[in-house]
Amino acid sequence: MERRAVDNRGGHSTRVVAGEALTPRATIDDSGTVTGWSTGAEHLLGYTSAQILGRPATSLLAEVPTTSGPPSFLELPRWHGPLALRHRDGHSFKVTVLAHRRMTDDGAGDWLLVSAGPGTEPRPEDDLLMRQCLLQSPSCATSVYDTDLRYRGSNWTAESALGLSEDELRGLRMTDVLPTPLSEDVERRMRVALETGEPQYVENHARAPGETREHAWSVHMYRVEAPDGRVLGVAATGHDITEQYWARKRLQLIAEASTRIGSTLDVARTAQELADVAVPELADFLSVDLLVSLDDVPEQPWGGLAAGGSLALRRIAHQSVLPGTPEAVIAPGEVDDYPEGSPPAQSVQSGRSVLYQVADPLIADWVAKDPIRSSRVRDFGFHSAMTVPLSARGATLGVVVFARHQHPDPFREDDLVLAEELAARAAVCIDNARRYTQERDTAVTLQRSLLPQRLPEQAAVEFASRYLPAGGRAGVGGDWFDVIPLSGARVALVVGDVVGHGIHASATMGRLRTAVRTLADMDLPPDELLTHLDDLVGRLATEAEGTGPATGDGETAGDVGATCLYAVYDPVSRRCTLARAGHPLPAVVSPDGTVELLDLPTGPPLGLGGLPFESMEIELPEGGLLVLYTDGLIESRGQDIDVGISRLCRALAAPAVSLDALCDTVLRDLLSERPADDVALLVARTRALKADRVAAWDVAPDPAAVAGARKNALGQLEAWGLTDAAFVTELIVSELVTNAIRYGEPPVQLRLIHDRNLICEVSDASNTAPHMRRARTYDEGGRGLLLVAQLTQRWGTRPTDTGKTIWAEQSIEQNAD
Repeated sequence: MERRAVDNRGGHSTRVVAGEALTPRATIDDSGTVTGWSTGAEHLLGYTSAQILGRPATSLLAEVPTTSGPPSFLELPRWHGPLALRHRDGHSFKVTVLAHRRMTDDGAGDWLLVSAGPGTEPRPEDDLLMRQCLLQSPSCATSVYDTDLRYRGSNWTAESALGLSEDELRGLRMTDVLPTPLSEDVERRMRVALETGEPQYVENHARAPGETREHAWSVHMYRVEAPDGRVLGVAATGHDITEQYWARKRLQLIAEASTRIGSTLDVARTAQELADVAVPELADFLSVDLLVSLDDVPEQPWGGLAAGGSLALRRIAHQSVLPGTPEAVIAPGEVDDYPEGSPPAQSVQSGRSVLYQVADPLIADWVAKDPIRSSRVRDFGFHSAMTVPLSARGATLGVVVFARHQHPDPFREDDLVLAEELAARAAVCIDNARRYTQERDTAVTLQRSLLPQRLPEQAAVEFASRYLPAGGRAGVGGDWFDVIPLSGARVALVVGDVVGHGIHASATMGRLRTAVRTLADMDLPPDELLTHLDDLVGRLATEAEGTGPATGDGETAGDVGATCLYAVYDPVSRRCTLARAGHPLPAVVSPDGTVELLDLPTGPPLGLGGLPFESMEIELPEGGLLVLYTDGLIESRGQDIDVGISRLCRALAAPAVSLDALCDTVLRDLLSERPADDVALLVARTRALKADRVAAWDVAPDPAAVAGARKNALGQLEAWGLTDAAFVTELIVSELVTNAIRYGEPPVQLRLIHDRNLICEVSDASNTAPHMRRARTYDEGGRGLLLVAQLTQRWGTRPTDTGKTIWAEQSIEQNAD
């Protein structure tokens, strides 16, 4: 039956269902007027709703509450306590009232008063009701133990969880029923609760006898006492929190994955991090495979199965609960083909996950066709698996396989949801790493292709070099080094560093290295060469300013700047001329192992423009070392540059069997890990050309002196045992000396250098450089330099402090030392 109370305010109507008809209910507004009256209130006080609605509530009171009674209703959200009421027939009685403060839709308030009325008296069946409630509770497993911690009683839920009836449990201890460490811990806590009276709490998870799934329990233990205070035993109530437990574990696993997966921009390591996170928490075995098509075409999305209906996947990483991952069919780096219809192929082709049992007929048929995979499934007992595609930015990269063989529970749908979440996070990280690796490999390839692949051997110096690209997220920079042969057996040593990282920095480095070689071929002094290079960098910055888009590493194409150190060493005089543009100071190591930094004049970095460069000339000892490097060798995070320089000097002072060994020592001592910036290192051991390998004569400014110059040259060739070169040398000397006398200014000097080649040099005081031209048929001159160019390997002119030098080199047979 259903009845509705009268509420003339219209704000709250009280719906009374069967079993509640006798519950006394009334509503009172803030002015104390009765606004609602139920049938139960009518039975309790004898007034009908028509008789009481609109009257003051105080008219129902048998006595006014004392000051120690309840405060004003307006001060409380809820009130409860006894009230003395007067029945319609005049007798008074006390009832316990519970009053609730309510707000109506129009912002006004009222009070709902409820009383149990005659239902407050205990009934004989209440004890039975209470006992049956505990026995029949479907969510609370309750057991009672005596003071010896032996079972005395359990409800149906506890009996079901333990797989034994109450009669079978009585008299046993928990450690008798479940002989596990978890039971020992629970029993120890029950003893504490029994002896101290302090309730105990524990969460555990275990598989009950006969259960196929592990359950988690929240267990409360408390002492049970008789009304007279005697200790009767201890009770344990457990709530099955399996779903909450696994939900919490999944959240913890996702949180762990967010911090562990993607710690680097390395594809293999990122895949391995996914495997390490999921095993053993989710799976007993996990493999990560990527499409083989991504090897050569990194941007190619999934395009379907290959010819023949198979899918080629390359193993990137795997993990197992067993040492050594013996379940794996292939090793990392190897490729396996998956036929059409197999779970990995289905996931890659459809982009959806597949949850399956290994015993399924279709799966078993696929496994049976592969003897190795079939033996792995049989030997290790695989029973459940999931394949989840690795998809990022609209492209499928590969597939992750989760499998179980040690864990008895098969995968469920909530496990699949977790696996998809982990795979989604890993896929983005793997795609980021793959794209970064592709860009970095391109930059490294470009960088290495622009660096000297094979430096020519030099009589002036013996050298060794190292180039180490940056690691981590910095990307490849624009460091470079070079060894450039110059005229007169001299050599130029160059080390430079372009600002920024990435392909743009590598390309700029290539342009600057080409420019340095071109300027070096003009035999410019170091300070003049850096001035020209500074102008070039300024033009590059101007051309790129505002036009270059932002690159992947955050820089723009307009960010052009560089540092450079340029040195020219002459083995004849053992003089070295150096100049630097914002570059670290070079180091000189004497033959006795003393190390010092050359205090070169400070020059601004390239690209600033308008500031001069200064050079310095020093004499280097034969057998000493000249060490050039970039700042990545001595600068690092958390270390002062002075510390890096000190460590460099100590490394250079250590004895080494070779220059290559010295380079390795320097890198090992200064770089404990992959550098954050590129490192270029060039070490050159100076040589000196013996005095008997150089011959020089002053030539009078008279055409008649040409014959004497030829005679002197031929005599020197005979002394060197180079008579086979006499004809060509005689022609070269005649032409160059004649031009110097005719077009140059005195003093004129002829010099022959016997190095790997035979070098002929003629110097004069004129700044006018000769030019090769093609003579017409009836011209009397103009053919001399053309003949020189045809008969020699190379020729050219270089400026000197007092004029110029014209030189020519020719190959010779090494007939004599």
